[in-house]
Amino acid sequence: MSAAAARARAIPLTDADDPRLAPYRAIRERDLRRDGDRFVAEGKVVVAMLAGAPGFAAESLLVLESRLPGMAAVIARLDPAVPVYVAGRAIVDAVAGFPVHRGVLAIGRRPQPRTADALLAGLPRRALVLTLVGIANHDNVGGLFRNAAAFGADAVLLDETCCDPLYRKALRVSVGAVLRVPFAHGGSADALAATLAAHGFSALALSPRGRQEIAAVARPERAALLLGTEGAGLPEALLARLDTARIAMAPGFDSLNVAAAAAIALHRLSDVSSAVAVSSV
Repeated sequence: MSAAAARARAIPLTDADDPRLAPYRAIRERDLRRDGDRFVAEGKVVVAMLAGAPGFAAESLLVLESRLPGMAAVIARLDPAVPVYVAGRAIVDAVAGFPVHRGVLAIGRRPQPRTADALLAGLPRRALVLTLVGIANHDNVGGLFRNAAAFGADAVLLDETCCDPLYRKALRVSVGAVLRVPFAHGGSADALAATLAAHGFSALALSPRGRQEIAAVARPERAALLLGTEGAGLPEALLARLDTARIAMAPGFDSLNVAAAAAIALHRLSDVSSAVAVSSV
């Protein structure tokens, strides 16, 4: 699509209180938890990923006037029925709440949620699953999904105490990875562990008190990496019955941000590094 075609499709808006912008003003995490349908995508990279994400759909697009020409290729990938609203900076900033959107926002609709059981049943025989327990910080959830995508995790499971990964900040920090990596959200930590076992996954819990160094772990065919919230970590009862691993650190310090720890462990367990090594020989 040319810039001229994008302009022809644009619907100019001149009032921040325009009812067509109501979804952009109303979205908060409490709304997501109540109806579980709409979410906000911010930035060109995330919106472009939404345009091609299986199961997800764009409901509308809101673009800063000056950004419209650069969005032509993304707009071309959207269903022709999706309205493309265009407005000035004052209106976009007023609607978005804070100017981190870089002039591009979209309202998306998520697919019907999947259970952990259904998601695991559809994975290939060799698979890697990241499982999160009690991660309520949106930045951490976004970073964890970004790592999952980078290191080829096949799915992410989140227990019922984790925040919604489609909350606007989590989605933004993930750089759209939440739209790329299949996930299931809900159930207790114990229930997720039991579901993983039922599908033949070997669960490995990451903890500073882990019984083996992550570098020494042999990757099983179906691997599940479990991480808990910073500070409290995973529940003691869960750690007691699972294989555990730690990341070696300098003496006197044993604390890493949970997303950083996940990146190290996922890299160790993934097939990405070995595939790169083979292709470079």
